[in-house]
Amino acid sequence: MQDSPLPLVNSFSHIPVLSQQVIAGLQVREGGKYLDATVGGGGHSSLILATANVSLTALDQDQEALNAARQALQKYGDRVNFIHTNFADYDFPKQEFAGILADLGVSSYQLDQGERGFSFRHRARLDMRMNQQQEVTAADIINHWSEADLVDIFFRYGEENLSRRIARRIVEKRPFETTTDLAEAIASAVPAKYRYGRIHPATRVFQALRIAVNDELRVLERFLSQAPSALIPGGRLVIISFHSLEDRIVKHCFRESSLLQVITKKPIVANPEEIQENPRSRSAKLRIAERIML
Repeated sequence: MQDSPLPLVNSFSHIPVLSQQVIAGLQVREGGKYLDATVGGGGHSSLILATANVSLTALDQDQEALNAARQALQKYGDRVNFIHTNFADYDFPKQEFAGILADLGVSSYQLDQGERGFSFRHRARLDMRMNQQQEVTAADIINHWSEADLVDIFFRYGEENLSRRIARRIVEKRPFETTTDLAEAIASAVPAKYRYGRIHPATRVFQALRIAVNDELRVLERFLSQAPSALIPGGRLVIISFHSLEDRIVKHCFRESSLLQVITKKPIVANPEEIQENPRSRSAKLRIAERIML
């Protein structure tokens, strides 16, 4: 007997992580122009707009997120401009913004809405697309990529030490249609001690798949190469990452940019109170850089 699908979640919930640190890091100033490059449900944008009389450009590649942000921020009227795009594809204006924010995390809504296929906690199609207009899904990768390519993405993007065993088992048992079937196959490929460890054995593989489907690391590098030129002198670039691969890219791009001065030598992390209130903030790392005068 198959599990029945979960009902659709009606609201795009977005608990903004490190919210006070983000506002302080951006140094939100009266009359400034700001860019929220990953608006999600609008949590951080709402705080920016409430802090001072500013204008804000809100980007998101997920149309459902953008629709939710429009509703959440509607009271701010024409102070907000919404654009459906991946932040790496945005046409950055020169020296326009006093602050740019990018929260790189997958939203609670995307994880909790079973039909999006981001989580193995729900039985759903293997999808994982942030932009549902793109063609490649997680199912395409799992069912059609070579064993060697699967090993590569599991190890590089998931930092999974058992990537070879897991990829071999997936190739033996494919095709897969659902998240739960894939998670069960992954669990069956690893030793019992690993299977019942602190995290589910499918966690790293699902992270790797999501990164591969959405080409997350390459688009992050493209974004970071363009964003500094869109800041006015003294403007701040604030990035929240959620795993070491992203944080490493942010750290290196900040250090190597001729337009930026690094403000945070080490990333800012959530305090115990926030982690207790919002467990997903546990892995958040915030880095800040400032546009220098040239």
